[in-house]
Amino acid sequence: MNNKEKYSLLIKEEAKRLGFLSCGISKAEFLEEEAPRLENWLNHQHNGQMAYMENHFDKRLNPTLLVDGAKSVISLLLNYFPSEKQNEDSYKISKYAYGQDYHFVIKEKLKELLNFIQEEIGEVSGRAFVDSAPVLDKAWAAKSGLGWVGKNSNLITQKVGSFYFIAELIVDLNLEYDTITTDHCGSCTACLDACPTEAIIAPYIVDGSKCISYFTIELKENIPLEMKGKFNDWAFGCDVCQDVCPWNRFSKPHNEPLFNPNKELLSFSKKDWEEITKDTFNKVFKNSAVKRTKLEGLQRNISFLLGK
Repeated sequence: MNNKEKYSLLIKEEAKRLGFLSCGISKAEFLEEEAPRLENWLNHQHNGQMAYMENHFDKRLNPTLLVDGAKSVISLLLNYFPSEKQNEDSYKISKYAYGQDYHFVIKEKLKELLNFIQEEIGEVSGRAFVDSAPVLDKAWAAKSGLGWVGKNSNLITQKVGSFYFIAELIVDLNLEYDTITTDHCGSCTACLDACPTEAIIAPYIVDGSKCISYFTIELKENIPLEMKGKFNDWAFGCDVCQDVCPWNRFSKPHNEPLFNPNKELLSFSKKDWEEITKDTFNKVFKNSAVKRTKLEGLQRNISFLLGK
């Protein structure tokens, strides 16, 4: 076994020990196929008011602009599928926001993995990324053989589904690269048929500016009136295109205690949501991604669901 194989194996074993669902490795190079796709998506303004998607176009496509001398992109998946769901009579939040904000949870694990690499292998420079920098997570994960980008534009993995976070370590170390997996969406159109706002405008193309997640989290002004009655009680994010995906029959509950929800959240009724106070919001969503929308944003979303 050569060093590249040995190091790659070491890294994958440590990733597993840290609780990652899987780990794949690809060569750090310009994402040629993604360039026209990203350009087209931006030209059609599918990013809505997410102006940050237009920034750092080159960095999004070229990891060597993010890490000097980058040789490998280590992609990692972390499961967040919950064992318990919200009460039926409730406004819904995306399952990824049930527990603690994933940015902090994953950053810690990535730090540990990078430290491990430096201790076991030696002088290795790298950076950790958890969707807060211009990195095309799904493209790298697919290139690393961890799944395929489905018709709902989420990464999907056989036997696992898609309820997981994606993160990367970009390092200046030559490693053994994994092979790309094939697309298993077939003729299925479940996600296109089920999207409440018809945001999946064609297979593999999502108009971000029509997505419930965009309206409830990213949009800072009032939600457009033509969307009234289309949100199916989603108050923060939306999981519809994942919930209907046949591959998510295979989702298994995560085993990350930090992703466990506050018990109060699970038992919230619509009335509880409508009457939520600053204190309750701060207590229930103490370290949650829901904080991104702030109490005012959440109240705006609930008023919209109430037809106000």
